Amino acid sequence: MACIDDTLAWAEIPVPETIRRMEQHQQEAVALWTRSVVDAKTEGFDELYQAISMIVKYIPHFVVIPLMVEHIRPKIAAGVCLKMGVEQATGYANDLPPEYFTEVSRHIDPPILAEILGRMKKHHAEKFIISELRHHLARMLQIAEHLDDRMLETVARHVTLPEHQDDLLKHPHTSLFSRIRTMQK
Repeated sequence: MACIDDTLAWAEIPVPETIRRMEQHQQEAVALWTRSVVDAKTEGFDELYQAISMIVKYIPHFVVIPLMVEHIRPKIAAGVCLKMGVEQATGYANDLPPEYFTEVSRHIDPPILAEILGRMKKHHAEKFIISELRHHLARMLQIAEHLDDRMLETVARHVTLPEHQDDLLKHPHTSLFSRIRTMQK
């Protein structure tokens, strides 16, 4: 079994040192119990997200957006976004305040987020990309792996790679850096 940090990485919170010190079989038991608790406490969320995504189709954006920003936490908004599909999610992404969209984006997997960015209004997508490059570079690189060339050009214009490609040989984003270098020439 993987180490406890990998097993519980989905929780996105550090594993307590007490659990790290446990025997592997105890860690496995804690991980299984944790997953069971979360599953029990979130049962029905997928159906709820699906229902909300169907309902908001019939409500104008100028009504939904302020309600969303004021009353719906970003993680919930992301869950709804995933159920409504990329096209509808893009419509909302274009209208959301940038700060809120950034928070929602944290809960969307990079391939789906890249697809949404590719369909967003160019100005909004570029603002997001530039902000993420400044404040959350590692996350933006994960997203950039999935961007189409049009959006990746924005990344290429705003990122500086080391002069020597040898400096990045063992980096997890080596193929991405090669694509960016080609665009920067």
